[in-house]
Amino acid sequence: MSKDNRTRLLIARKVPTAVAKRAEAEFHAFVTESDMDSWSVVDFCKQHDVPAVLIGKKSGLQAEHIAALPSTVRIIANASAGFDHMDVSAARERGIVVTNAPDALTECTADFSLLLLLAASRRASEYERIMRNGWGKSFGMTEMLGTRVNGKTLGIVGFGRIGRAVAKRAQGFGMRVIYTDINRAAEPLENGATYYASLADMLPHCQVLTLHVPGGGVPLMTRQEFGLMPRGAVFVNAARGGLVDEDALYEALSSGHLSSAGLDVYRNEPNVDKRFAALDNVFLTPHMASATIETRDQMGFTALDNVAAVLDGRPALNPV
Repeated sequence: MSKDNRTRLLIARKVPTAVAKRAEAEFHAFVTESDMDSWSVVDFCKQHDVPAVLIGKKSGLQAEHIAALPSTVRIIANASAGFDHMDVSAARERGIVVTNAPDALTECTADFSLLLLLAASRRASEYERIMRNGWGKSFGMTEMLGTRVNGKTLGIVGFGRIGRAVAKRAQGFGMRVIYTDINRAAEPLENGATYYASLADMLPHCQVLTLHVPGGGVPLMTRQEFGLMPRGAVFVNAARGGLVDEDALYEALSSGHLSSAGLDVYRNEPNVDKRFAALDNVFLTPHMASATIETRDQMGFTALDNVAAVLDGRPALNPV
């Protein structure tokens, strides 16, 4: 079969080389060199009768974009766990399957959450700046002290794949793990973690808190929630910036109520509130929790697996 007779696939975001090569081997793939915007995706699908689209945040499809798609489109594949950049309900109403890649990010996001936790607790950003500025001054026994994580209580909001992977790693550091979620996990999945039915009940016990729930809606962490945490607690967020009232977080950090924070996500990415960069007690990274070669390849491969399944008449592997 010639390439021109293969099923057409639009890859509307720049993907790793390994993903692009596989797509070109298995499909009549149109692979963009830079992320397309939403209307460019719609126009391309109209011109080329594309049945499958792999999108990213920039090419997120809202209701008006989905309404304008041609009837040829059967699947919109997301090469990420999150899908808050598109209107899933609108796609379903048109009979378009939407998929994501939930398993691909689990291990690297959990690793990165521990990086944020340790870096915030042990003043990593301050130490690194001291070294880059030439050091030049020895520190005494009472200076520049961080907080030991061993023996501390870690609260996890959201005990899904990533939350449980974080719990396992934290237990390796000798931390006590507590968690809250809509429902309690099965006992084998808890692996010794303690369940709290509500966030408000759990927060007073959290010497460290990490978020692992989807974004969207009103902030989960406001002045009230930060106020319930014990003074000197550490806050970590590698989930979604929209989960946090950033004014409340800034106040908690600048007042000393929170000792430190490790942040990978923000409300207005990539235009981050500059106040956080001015705080010495915040470790900042630019939304990089999944940024490893292995994970980014797997994210793309999972999207391609879903496309292949749906276009072959089989159920999607990761429907949302």
